Amino acid sequence: MRSLTENKTAVALFAGVTFVGALSGCSSPGTGADASVTDSGTKATSGDYADGTYTETGNYQSPNGTEQVDVTLTLKSNTITDVSVVGFGESPNSKQFQGEFINGIAAEVVGINIDELSVDKVAGSSLTSDGFNSAVEAIKADALAE
Repeated sequence: MRSLTENKTAVALFAGVTFVGALSGCSSPGTGADASVTDSGTKATSGDYADGTYTETGNYQSPNGTEQVDVTLTLKSNTITDVSVVGFGESPNSKQFQGEFINGIAAEVVGINIDELSVDKVAGSSLTSDGFNSAVEAIKADALAE
């Protein structure tokens, strides 16, 4: 028969392993294989966008504070034909995750209709996508105003 101390130790060990597993799933860097681009569902704006190249800044919150990315999209017939992202991370983690996002984003969004674009994460970076999506919404507004 196990003692109460042995049972508590087993429960604590199990909880610790579960917690570490959950953390590693949230923050592990990837190679782009876990990119997720989905239909945005409710669209803030939709319609015909003027062909052209647009740049906007998107901000998002990370454990290091407010982060920023500049997003440049080229549109033709409402479809993204080119994308570039510049990150401004200051901490090593921010630089790493922004870099992984930047390296994987083009493969995920080029050829997508801008009204169907909503990026969840790219290469393990789920927070950078918030800034990217914010910039995309501003670009959509710019392209409609043309």
